[in-house]
Amino acid sequence: MIRLDGQSLTAPLLARIAAGEGVVLDEGALALVAENRSVVDRIVAEGRTVYGINTGFGQFATVVIAPDQLQQLQLNLIRSHAAGVGEPLPKDQTRALMAARINCLLKGHSGIRPEPIRLLTDCLNRDVVPVVPSQGSVGASGDLAPLAHMALLLVGEGLAWGSDGQVPGGEALAKAGLKPVTLQAKEGLALINGTQLITSLGNLAVEKFTRLAALVDEIAGLSLEALRGTRAAFDPRIHAARPHPGQIAVAERMRGILGTSSEISESHKDCHRVQDAYSLRCIPQVHGVTRDALQFAGAILERELNSATDNPMIFTDTQESRSGGNFHGQYPAFACDVLAIAAADLASISERRQERLVNPAYSDLPAFLTQNGGLESGFMMAHVTSAALVSEMKGLAHPACVDTIPTSAGKEDHVSMGPIAARKLLRAVEALEQVLAIEARMALEGLRIIGLAPAAGLQPLVARLAEACAPWTDRVMYEELNATLGALRAHQEACP
Repeated sequence: MIRLDGQSLTAPLLARIAAGEGVVLDEGALALVAENRSVVDRIVAEGRTVYGINTGFGQFATVVIAPDQLQQLQLNLIRSHAAGVGEPLPKDQTRALMAARINCLLKGHSGIRPEPIRLLTDCLNRDVVPVVPSQGSVGASGDLAPLAHMALLLVGEGLAWGSDGQVPGGEALAKAGLKPVTLQAKEGLALINGTQLITSLGNLAVEKFTRLAALVDEIAGLSLEALRGTRAAFDPRIHAARPHPGQIAVAERMRGILGTSSEISESHKDCHRVQDAYSLRCIPQVHGVTRDALQFAGAILERELNSATDNPMIFTDTQESRSGGNFHGQYPAFACDVLAIAAADLASISERRQERLVNPAYSDLPAFLTQNGGLESGFMMAHVTSAALVSEMKGLAHPACVDTIPTSAGKEDHVSMGPIAARKLLRAVEALEQVLAIEARMALEGLRIIGLAPAAGLQPLVARLAEACAPWTDRVMYEELNATLGALRAHQEACP
């Protein structure tokens, strides 16, 4: 069980929850939640007019709600804001969304009682997962629509995932032995006002991207050996003169993977070539800036995962409610857009190495890596697939966070479009994995054609790929690429 305390949730932990692990709530954090709730109860008891507690929302903030209508106010909020459309989020992504919102509520600034948090936790642990449409949030006054669909489950409404598809939320709760809650003052707003869709999806993408960013160096090493490239470009003195951390780290890793020589490098040490193409020579520079981008954006997304993103925020020490803008998604949206750019660039340089592997004008290898050209097409279409993926990724790299459409009668006059940024980042990372699998399979075939041993640091990956993929003769290509993808994932598991 992964402990949630509002302070220490990380991308790897969130990925484990998304995959099915349960959570336990930190009792100290729950005590802070209860203490924070007492401020809301006092405001209601004293009859003070405070936004989000006993007023309407957005443009209706000046409308004061009678005490006997506060429960209806919160229920109306959830129902009216559950306006999402489009394909539902996959269950794993919705589990991540639930965990991220629980963690935010445990910060103790939302004014919610422990009871709704406990119910949301029970739903997560018993795999009672709401159906949450993927579209409908602009990522400014929180991810209101998707979180409202999540909150509908807690009041026994909406839809949940059952064993045979979608079922009514109340039915799913009852089957799991759970009872819906009656929302009290501010609790509907507390459940939906935050950036948790952007943040949860962004952190899931970071977890996968981080592993791919390590794998890409090994795959590039395979290509460098298959293309008979030189190790000279990884000389530490070159990179010390331009001391970007990512560049230095990748150059060091390439030296570690490739060593000083191999059978392949010895076979061409006196060749006529002076220097390699950029897709080989500039591996540290291009892969390196991606590492730096991951560190920058990953830090933003992890901080956001452990932030209070409500409005208004309740402060226990001064017994006050204060309106602000922590719900605005520009921070996580910006981070997701940066990473989509980084993913597209990694895929782009990989595709350029693939071109060199299949094009005999750039290598000493047979065209399309087949010895029976004409009768066989070899990896001709695999490269076309990679080109298609890279082109799509360039579109996904266009930033969402620079767009804004004012909403809520002009009250929300600048929005982040963060959910769009997060969703396209996930698509980009998935495409990157496919592009890298194509490069790895091509490089393996190039090494087989050469017939000499590559660097010792590459041999575990070569062995894993060779076990999954027999020497090439024309056969069903998508099956070959799926086998390569499986081998790469197994290699990542064995060599984290």
